[in-house]
Amino acid sequence: QVQLVESGGGLVKTGGSLRLSCAASGSIFTVHAMGWYRQAPGKQREVAAALTFGGDPIYADSVKGRFTISRDNAKNTLYLQMNSLKPEDTAVYYCKANLRTASDFSRDYWGQGTQVTVSS
Repeated sequence: QVQLVESGGGLVKTGGSLRLSCAASGSIFTVHAMGWYRQAPGKQREVAAALTFGGDPIYADSVKGRFTISRDNAKNTLYLQMNSLKPEDTAVYYCKANLRTASDFSRDYWGQGTQVTVSS
């Protein structure tokens, strides 16, 4: 069964850096798109960064210049490099992938989420 497993979250100070990883496993035929979503306490979930099917990066205005999304196609792993972190970046970060698998032509899959906390 297809699974997305996230790692790399934690507690950092303002100005620090973290690198999140999302490893996809299972019978995956095609990766259509992948991205990182985040949900802060009391706020709506939002897209932080994403890669289109063509591999073009998209960033929320709030993270431009500080976050970098990338993917290792050979390992089916998505990364989010987060630099110059701010307290407002504190949230649960979720990896999402739209995949073609052995059983579905197109379906969204979500990771379990990883907590990122930035102290002021």
